[in-house]
Amino acid sequence: MRIWPGRPSPLGATWDGSGVNFALFSEHATRVELCLFDSATARKEAHCIPLPEQTDQVWHGYLPDIRPGQLYGFRVSGPYNPAAGHRFNPHKILLDPYAKGIGRDVRWADSMFGYEVGHAAQDLSFDARDNADCAPLAIVVNNAFSWQNDRLPKTPWHKTLIYEAHPRGFTMQHPDVPEHLRGTYAGLATQASIRHMKRLGVTAVELMPVHHHVDDRHLVDNGRTNFWGYNTLSYFAPEMRYAAAKSPQAAVKEFKRMVRTLHRHGLEVILDVVYNHTGEGSEFGPTLSLRGIDNASYYRLVPNDRRHYMDFTGCGNTLNMVCPRVLQLIMDSLRYWVTEMHVDGFRFDLAAALARELYEVDKLGAFFDIIHQDPVLSQVKLIAEPWDLGPGGYLVGNFPAGWTEWNGKYRDTIRRFWCGDGAAVSEFATRLTGSSDLYGHSGRRPYASINFVTSHDGFSMHDLVSYNHKRNDANGEQNRDGEQHNISWNCGVEGPTDDPQITELRERQKRNFFLTLLLSQGVPMIRGGDELSHSQKGNNNAYCQDNELSWLDWKLTPQQSEFLNFCRKVVLLWQQHPVFQRRHFFQGRSIRGTEVRDITWLNPTGKEMTDANWHSELNRCLGVFLSGDLIDEVDEQGRQIVDSSMLLLMNSSPNDVTFTLPALPDHEFWWPLLDTMRPNAKPSRWPGEGSYLLTARSIAVLQLKQTWPHLLKQLASRFSRKSRKV
Repeated sequence: MRIWPGRPSPLGATWDGSGVNFALFSEHATRVELCLFDSATARKEAHCIPLPEQTDQVWHGYLPDIRPGQLYGFRVSGPYNPAAGHRFNPHKILLDPYAKGIGRDVRWADSMFGYEVGHAAQDLSFDARDNADCAPLAIVVNNAFSWQNDRLPKTPWHKTLIYEAHPRGFTMQHPDVPEHLRGTYAGLATQASIRHMKRLGVTAVELMPVHHHVDDRHLVDNGRTNFWGYNTLSYFAPEMRYAAAKSPQAAVKEFKRMVRTLHRHGLEVILDVVYNHTGEGSEFGPTLSLRGIDNASYYRLVPNDRRHYMDFTGCGNTLNMVCPRVLQLIMDSLRYWVTEMHVDGFRFDLAAALARELYEVDKLGAFFDIIHQDPVLSQVKLIAEPWDLGPGGYLVGNFPAGWTEWNGKYRDTIRRFWCGDGAAVSEFATRLTGSSDLYGHSGRRPYASINFVTSHDGFSMHDLVSYNHKRNDANGEQNRDGEQHNISWNCGVEGPTDDPQITELRERQKRNFFLTLLLSQGVPMIRGGDELSHSQKGNNNAYCQDNELSWLDWKLTPQQSEFLNFCRKVVLLWQQHPVFQRRHFFQGRSIRGTEVRDITWLNPTGKEMTDANWHSELNRCLGVFLSGDLIDEVDEQGRQIVDSSMLLLMNSSPNDVTFTLPALPDHEFWWPLLDTMRPNAKPSRWPGEGSYLLTARSIAVLQLKQTWPHLLKQLASRFSRKSRKV
């Protein structure tokens, strides 16, 4: 088969209508062969063709008459010297890092490893067995697609509500999703799925990893899978197991149709991406792609012992961000998902690992500089999980402008407060108002904080209030995996219970968490299923549970339906009142005279919080007055934003508190909107004589209203002023 020199760019397999150009970067290789397969069941390649040219360390060649649908892999020759960081093995078929589709998944066998499994010399040994019968294969893809005037919603950050969802688990048990579409991209785009998200008030769906990933061998051997998908093998190819379509080409189009449909309903699509490590693991892992293509270039190796990997991720390896070609791989992948797949943003898993240029974390690393200057990527939503497992890797509040962050301090503080920790009151107030201590100093806004109480990693909200201890035995690791839960709810019972008092307390705590989340300044993120009271039976690390433990259950009990309705009511409150969606931090000072502030903190006596109140561990109750007419912001048309003033009363103590309400003039009164103790109570004028009975462990939201005669008088005055101007 004749091959032409082709071009070194773009990398990967590119079909031009007449043939396919293949290009692969490898700095230390001595030979690269392109291997073509006739079918996914083939045990050997049909053709093995050396790439004829090398330009700037990129090996390339062009094959005329090759079309989309062609299966291929590479064999790469070079030194096998693990001590020096080189692990070339031409007996292994390798997956193209730029593969746009996966034509065959890995089938585990000892031949998938570059060394002899079980050898006394371990990974220093060399395995000469051919793995062509079980290696993963790439497939040439045609990117053509009719987007039909697709328009990105571009929801402003301060109006964004994120819903973290698993692309499979969300619909696997949904009765209104056609059975053949459950667990798929197409299932996410059905009317039933979209209706739920729209009724909840979601504006952005954050999908857990959809890049093609590998299931660890030990999981497969034990009948499990890597359900969460944080084990990426290909940064361009959508995961086939989430596609209703049977072919890789059709799977790519199915993903695009999903994005197009969600956009039509005003829903943004954010991808959870894992660029910090790959599924090849440590030096004892398999040789699937990057390790065999150029291990020393693609991975961070221990400087004085290059046999071993720098592991800042806890997953065995870390991508080498110092190498320009690795940076290019990540940037090309990100641009592909924005330009070709039309996604609206990314959440970067263990993003601190991407900032490590040498050893210490550098927040001005090349990765961030490149994204900041990129005309495409600088315009999408960028979310960092701002930590990794290396030294100095906890970087909450330290990412550059243009980035938002999963605020782990918010999560921890909100949990501590509602547990009844009086020492958390001061920090609770800071987190509730947008965490200015973390983001204000760098000129960022409250929406730099992605607020969450629960996420995929840990207990669901229902389990958070139901279990003090993890129950991860189903994972097969003797309950050693997952984080220890360090909060006790003092309920006395773990798991399901028939005790009505404990049940009511748990439901109230869920309402407290959800209401706090939506009324905090910043961007709220809901863990998918929390609104359905989803339980994993105490498992706080269900990464390998592709079953009913992880799949959302849509058959709701009356109690679960009641909580879902409460969640919808809370989101509607958040949507309707700009006072909860500020783009700037509270000033905490006088704006219109000394008697009015945009925010005022109150103790239960109705007076302003004192230093003694803030630092008293006995104080577990506080109120905050948010001035609606001092939002100090304008809308898109430049008009001043004005809203009703709100009073939030929060009591995390186990005792009821009679909260003295701020005194009001005769024409104003308090109108309770929500109370987590009385979630079904209809709003009405508060009859209390200047005080509010705040039940133990509850929140109340009171709106400041004016009497009708006073409102009519104000309207008459406004019309009179307009007439005089005319």
